[in-house]
Amino acid sequence: IFKFLGAVAVDLGQDRIKPYLTTILTPLYRELNSNYAEQDPTLKNLSQEIIELLKKLVGLEAFSLAFSSVQKQANQKRAMRKKQRALQTVANPDIAARRKLKRHKNKAETRKRKIESLRPTYKAKRHRSHALKDLAMVE
Repeated sequence: IFKFLGAVAVDLGQDRIKPYLTTILTPLYRELNSNYAEQDPTLKNLSQEIIELLKKLVGLEAFSLAFSSVQKQANQKRAMRKKQRALQTVANPDIAARRKLKRHKNKAETRKRKIESLRPTYKAKRHRSHALKDLAMVE
């Protein structure tokens, strides 16, 4: 898809690409700023190359304006999601408590896995099932 976006940009030319610049930059920016564990480095390099191509094609000023608007939109979406999570915590405390318990349980499992990898002779105790009863509130 990134190659297609680059080809479309080159095909449209400098004047006709400007209205679509933010649309093209959005997935490229998302790929550049993502921090997934299993991220493909070739995809990141390709998005960087296409961004450089767009910068040369439309000029630095127009590119900077479009890129800053894409950054602003991404930051607004991130803030909106954070606000929604905070509101959901207040509105539905039981769901938030379940989510918190699950997060702590996963953290403990990760810690056990890490210790086992560092010390192969150590065997941590693990729960046998990951059913809903494990996530139930304990009173």
